[in-house]
Amino acid sequence: MDETKNFIEAYVAEDIAEGGRFAGMQVHTRFPPEPNGYLHIGHCKALCINFRTAERFGGICNLRMDDTNPTKEDTEYVDAIKEDIHWLGFDWGDRFFYGSDYFEQDYEYAVELIKKGLAYVCALTPEQFRDYRGDINVPARSPFRDRPIEESLDLFARMRNGEFEDGKYTLRAKIDLASGNFNLRDPVIYRIRHVEHHRHGTEWCIFPMYDFAHPIQDALEGVTHSLCSLEYEDHRPLYDWVINNLSVPSKPRQIEFARLNITNTVMSKRKLRRLVEDGYVSGWDDPRMTTLCGLRRRGYTPQSIRTFCERIGVSKVYSVIDYALLESCLRDDLNRNAQRVMAVLHPVKLTVTNYPEGKTETVLVENNPNDPDAGAREVSFSRSLYVETDDFAEIAPPKFKRLTPNGHECRLKGAYLVRCTGCVKNDDGEVTEILCEYDPDSRGGDPADGRKVKGATLHWVDAGSCVDAEVRLYGNLFSDAEPEGGERDYIDCLNPDSLQVLTGCKVEAMLAGAKAPASYQFLRIGYFCPDSKDCTPDHLVFNRSVALKDSFKK
Repeated sequence: MDETKNFIEAYVAEDIAEGGRFAGMQVHTRFPPEPNGYLHIGHCKALCINFRTAERFGGICNLRMDDTNPTKEDTEYVDAIKEDIHWLGFDWGDRFFYGSDYFEQDYEYAVELIKKGLAYVCALTPEQFRDYRGDINVPARSPFRDRPIEESLDLFARMRNGEFEDGKYTLRAKIDLASGNFNLRDPVIYRIRHVEHHRHGTEWCIFPMYDFAHPIQDALEGVTHSLCSLEYEDHRPLYDWVINNLSVPSKPRQIEFARLNITNTVMSKRKLRRLVEDGYVSGWDDPRMTTLCGLRRRGYTPQSIRTFCERIGVSKVYSVIDYALLESCLRDDLNRNAQRVMAVLHPVKLTVTNYPEGKTETVLVENNPNDPDAGAREVSFSRSLYVETDDFAEIAPPKFKRLTPNGHECRLKGAYLVRCTGCVKNDDGEVTEILCEYDPDSRGGDPADGRKVKGATLHWVDAGSCVDAEVRLYGNLFSDAEPEGGERDYIDCLNPDSLQVLTGCKVEAMLAGAKAPASYQFLRIGYFCPDSKDCTPDHLVFNRSVALKDSFKK
C-alpha cells in the first residue's frame, strides 16, 4: 500500500507479513449490523473501515446480520441495510450471512464448554444476579458454579427443549468471579426467551449472547480481523477466551477504534426509532434524520459520505465531529458535479419596460463552470421575469448592490444589464412589481462598451416559461450541539425551525421533469435535489441538501 497506514492498517500489515499471525492468509473482515433499525451515519465509519481495510489489502468483507436478539429484528431493516451498503458502493459478493445461521453450532460449542467444565447452568434470578455481582473489591458469587457437568448438560438440553419459563435458568461461562474486568465474571452466554424469531419462528427458545456468538461466527467464517468500536475493548478478553477455549477452525483478532460522534444529532437507533414512532419526524427517511436513507433523500451522495469517513480518520481517542464537516464534504462534491440552474424561492415580478412586448429569446447559461465539458444551456428571456424579493430595496441600505430605484446597473445572469426605475405596490404598500430598463447592447452580461458594473449579478426566471415548485429548507434536527448531554431529554433539544416549507417558488422550465437521484445548485442559494417520494411532474418538490456557504474551518 502506498497510502499512509492508520493504526488498524498497520496492525493488519504486521499480521500478514512474514512471520505474522496471519502470514500467507487473505485479509478477511466483516460488517455485522443488527437488523433492528436503519443504518445511520454512525454506522458508516465502521462500515467503511471494514470494507476499505479489506479492499486495501486485496481481501474480502462479509455482511452478517446480527439477529441473535429475536425481539428486535425485522426483514424490512435487512433489506434497507443491504440497499444502503450497495448505495455507498460496497459489495459483499456471495458472503451474506445471518448470525442465526449458526444457532446449531453455537449450541454445540456451548455444550463443548460444559463438557470441559468451562460453563454451567445457573438458577440465579436477575435480582440475585445483581446482588451477587460484587464490586471492584468483592468477587462475584454463584452457588451453582460447581454444579456437576452432567447436571448442567441435562438442564441445558431441557432449556433447549422448552421445559422452562423465561429467566428460570441461564448458561454462564466459568472464567473468573474475581476479575477486575466484570465481563469475565462468569458472564451469561445463553438465556431462555420464548419469543418468535424473524427467520426461525419458534424453533429456538434459547438464544446466545452476543459476546459468545460473535467470536464463533467470526471464526466459522474465516474472519482474520474483527474490527469494532471502542465500547467492545473491555469485551476483547472475553472474545479471546471464547476463541481460545473452543475447537473453532480459526482464531480472528479483534481490533477496536473510536466510534463516530457528531454534533447536533443522536447516534442511537433506539433514540432515532423514538423520533419516528412518536411522530417527531416523518419516518426513517426524513431528510433531517442522519440515517443513510434520510441523507440520501436529502441529496447526500455516496462519495461525500465516503470522503467524510476518510477525513475524520481512524483513532482510539474519543472525539466529537462538527456536523459542518459532513456538510463541507457534500458541498465539495456537489460543487464539482451538480448542474447549475436558476430558481427563485421568494418571487416578485420584474418587468423590463423597454423590452418589446410579446418577444421571447434564448440566452446561454453555464451548466457547471467547474466542468469544462458541461457546456451551456438555452434559457428563455422575455419582458416579464421573476427575481428574489430581497434583491430589491426601495430605500437601499449602505453597500446594497442589487435593485433599487436609480441605483447601480445589475447583471441578469447570462442575459442583460438592467437598471431599476421604480416599483408598483398594492393597497397594503407591498411591492408587487419591480420596474427596470435593459441595455440591449449588453446581452450575455458582457457590455459591448466595456463599462464596469458595480451592481450584483442576479438570478432570475422567465415568467412565461418557469414552473412552480415547493421547496423544503432543512436545518439541523437538534438546536443543541450535544442533545444527549446532561440529564435532560434529548427531545427537548429538537430544533423547531429544522424544516421550512416554501410554496409558489419559481424554477427553470428544464426542471419540470426533475426526479431523484439528481443534484442541482440553485444559483446564489444552495444545493437542492428532487424529493424521492413527493416530487412528481405535477407537483415539483425540492429538498435543500446544503447551503452554499461553508461554515467548516478547514
